[in-house]
Amino acid sequence: MPPRPVRSWRVAVVANVKGETLLPQDAPADAGAEFDRRETIQAIQDAIESDGHYTKFLSADANLPFALRDFCPDICFNIAEGICGDGREAQVPALLEMLHIPYTASRVLANAVGLDKTMTKRIWREQGLPTAAFQEFYSEDEPLNPALRFPLFVKPAREGTGMGMDSGAIIQDEAALRRRVAWVIDSYQQPALVEDYLPGREFTVAVMGRHDATAFSRHPERYDADGFHRFPILEVDNASSVTPGIYGYKAKTLHTGEEGVPGFICPATVEPHLAEKLQNLAIRAHLAVGATDVSRVDFRLDADGNPRLLEINTLPGLTPGFSDLCVIANAEGTSYTDLILEILDLGASRYGLLPELGHEEEKPLRVPALIHMLPSMATMMLN
Repeated sequence: MPPRPVRSWRVAVVANVKGETLLPQDAPADAGAEFDRRETIQAIQDAIESDGHYTKFLSADANLPFALRDFCPDICFNIAEGICGDGREAQVPALLEMLHIPYTASRVLANAVGLDKTMTKRIWREQGLPTAAFQEFYSEDEPLNPALRFPLFVKPAREGTGMGMDSGAIIQDEAALRRRVAWVIDSYQQPALVEDYLPGREFTVAVMGRHDATAFSRHPERYDADGFHRFPILEVDNASSVTPGIYGYKAKTLHTGEEGVPGFICPATVEPHLAEKLQNLAIRAHLAVGATDVSRVDFRLDADGNPRLLEINTLPGLTPGFSDLCVIANAEGTSYTDLILEILDLGASRYGLLPELGHEEEKPLRVPALIHMLPSMATMMLN
């Protein structure tokens, strides 16, 4: 049997909530698109509590340092997207690292890099991974790289959940390109990423595991020799989407059964060699940016049917029955509770909260060393 905790944990579920987390006054219209609903947070809490742990929701805002002080968690289940600024998904992990509080999923650098689509693509290109030709624009009048060919695709360089992506994102000529780049820069206060438009099928591939995952998993049989579990592949069919041909912001806000929602096919109908290639590329992409334990990697096929990496989500959505990762897990028979507990265990084991094989006791927690400093540290941060 895999190792289990010798006592229950105090688990803080840290998130930004739709309609509750305050956004900057100058935020774009689709800001907060990645925030979670209360129902999702409660579903995560229910799954964790089913294993005997005690949970509490903590809002990922300026009051978080004080909430951490008062709750003193053993571990945080982090799904916080951050409120604003470069690398906003790294804000909560950075705070938790500073306070030596364990947490789930990717760490500071991977979350910062993963949100920066241009930097991610540069790393992947350096690692020899296939991605479409691209260029980052800081102003609309920069010279266009002659390697790029119309049609092109334009999106904000540092956003997620399809923000800034609609039918106008597909560009056919240079005049339209300049207008769209200017709009992105003005609306999102960040560079615009321009890349070759990929006309082929779109897939998303979930990644879970690491080299020693089997030592801590409740289901070690699911993992391959490299320590990663290969989920079935999900295809996003955008033919009937509210944003045709694009898995954009409006499409990602719709739920199953609503008009304009894309089709989600899982397992996707793909040739075995393509499925294997997508899964292995997703793992390499995950490792290249330093992602930890779980992520979701998006692909499109080019005109010749070759897969090209689009982006990585180091904090994949966890809305039951709706988020891509949940749909993928369900397709292979993994329950929502099992998915959440697997993410929790993988995170906890990195901090010694689960005993190693052959040991009966946990390693001492590192949390109390700095938790008493929270009042003064938080005061400094907020001043």
